[in-house]
Amino acid sequence: MDHVLFVELGFGNDQHGQNATKACVRACRNAIEFNSIPSIKNIVPGGYAGMKLRVQLAVPVAEEEVDVEEIKKVFPYGELLPIEFQSGGMRASSGIALPEMGDTNDDMIVAISCVTVGY
Repeated sequence: MDHVLFVELGFGNDQHGQNATKACVRACRNAIEFNSIPSIKNIVPGGYAGMKLRVQLAVPVAEEEVDVEEIKKVFPYGELLPIEFQSGGMRASSGIALPEMGDTNDDMIVAISCVTVGY
């Protein structure tokens, strides 16, 4: 990516079920869901199809535990560069374990996202 247009950060968590994918999807949605960039077609060569997205995720589980295909669904257009993972985020107590909600313990999984848009 040669030209960075903007960088957005997001936070997501799964309070019950210890699902890191759900936390990552929520973090990515949080990063982009309050943005509207109607001028992309005038700024980026090729418009929305020419836009590039760099997604970085910090999550407290192994990368293999995250379903990347689910995360890709968050981004409806543009070229999604390979998603990058790093250790981080947080594993914290939710204060309660509810087996009927899929909990195996009282952990909640917190993910942080950084979404860079450019071309």
